[in-house]
Parts: sequence; structure tokens; C-alpha cells
Amino acid sequence: MRLPARFASLLLAVSTAALLSACGGGVDVEVGGGGGGGSGGGGGGGTQYPVPNPNPNPSTLSCSTAGLAASAASKWGTVCMLTSSGEIVVELYDSYAPQTVANFYKYVSAGFYSNTLIHRVDRDFVVQGGGYTSGMFAKTPLFAPVPLESNNGLSNLRGTIAMARRSDPNSATSQFFFNVNDNTSLDYQSPANPGYTVFGRIISGLPVLDAINVVPTYTYSATDIEPRTEVLVYWMQRLK
Repeated sequence: MRLPARFASLLLAVSTAALLSACGGGVDVEVGGGGGGGSGGGGGGGTQYPVPNPNPNPSTLSCSTAGLAASAASKWGTVCMLTSSGEIVVELYDSYAPQTVANFYKYVSAGFYSNTLIHRVDRDFVVQGGGYTSGMFAKTPLFAPVPLESNNGLSNLRGTIAMARRSDPNSATSQFFFNVNDNTSLDYQSPANPGYTVFGRIISGLPVLDAINVVPTYTYSATDIEPRTEVLVYWMQRLK
């Protein structure tokens, strides 16, 4: 079955300039069809990049009491991340996607995600980060791509975290996305339609995802939807 265009190619594109700068291995979500939560920003006036976030520095360098409690209650490994919209804690399913989770932990441990952007907000679909810094400058991945582990029984349901990739199924590196709604059309269906690897779930901070989902955006094209004001990821920390 052919997927709707919006779901068929969750691959690679931000703005044209960002895409060109990412050709060495950055991965983005490329989604045909449907727009995000704002009016077009490219237009005749040239490219408009997100304006800097008015709060460039984190309010804290440690996970909250509520985040630590959610982590302690989980039987899985966990990561806490602080964004300019609030804190999110995810549990990571290493039994289902061992290489993907190990790769994510390596990027967290290396501090790769500190001071990066949530650079794509496709309203009521996905929000994506892990590859750009302020000003939409691409970061070069640190490690080799990981094999696709999408055929693991996990589904792209609301609040799950999954890996973005290029058209090559085995091309995911640092970029990830959160599913804002149940996006089961992104699940593994067949070798010809392998979907996207789910490797964890938000266990604290789901309202933060919802807040990011409704930020005003520039919609340059169906595959290029950026927040008008930068949404920052200040840091990520592995809790256990």
C-alpha cells in the first residue's frame, strides 16, 4: 500500500541551505504534503531563519525532582533533556533497538546535543532535533550510521522518540524526532517500506512536546517547517 505523501518520506530536508550543508551525513525529516503551524516565510523576501531564543542559557544544569522520580520508576535506561520549552525525560528500549539506543547514548555522553535546536516542527505530526545549532548551522555527526531497527515491534505512537534518516534505511546518525500523534504509518511494513526506528518514549514532560508542537513556524515548503523563534535543546544527560 502506498503511504500518504506526508508519511511516505520521513527523510531529509530543512531549508535548501541547511540541506546542502548537511550533505555529509546530517539527517532530517523530509515530509511531502501538509504544512506546519505558520504561514510561509520564504516567499519573495528571501530566506527567513528563526530568530534567536530570548533565553539562550539554561535555567538549571540538572534534571528536576519530577524528572528524577520518573526515571527511578522506569525499568529502562533514561535520558533527561532540557529545552527552552521545558524538560523532557525519555526511557530508551535497548532490548528492542540495541544499536540505536547505544548510538543515542554515545551522542548524549559526548555532549553533542548541548546547545542544539529543535529545528523542525510539523504541527500535529512530528518535532525533530539533533542536527543543527543556532542560526541553522548543521553539525557533523560523530559516529557512523546505525543499521535500521524498525522491525522491532514498537510503533510510532504519540510521545515516542524515533530516528530520522536518509532514503538509505541504514543512514541514521544523530537526528531524532518525537511523534506528536499516533503516526503508525511510519512503522515497519515490509522490506520495501521499512519505516523508522522507534527506540524510546517520553515518561515525563509530554506537555512540553505539546508546547513545542504549537510554536509559530515558517513554512517554506511541505518539507521545510521551522520555528519562527529557535527552540533550544540546552543539554541532555543520561540518568541511568
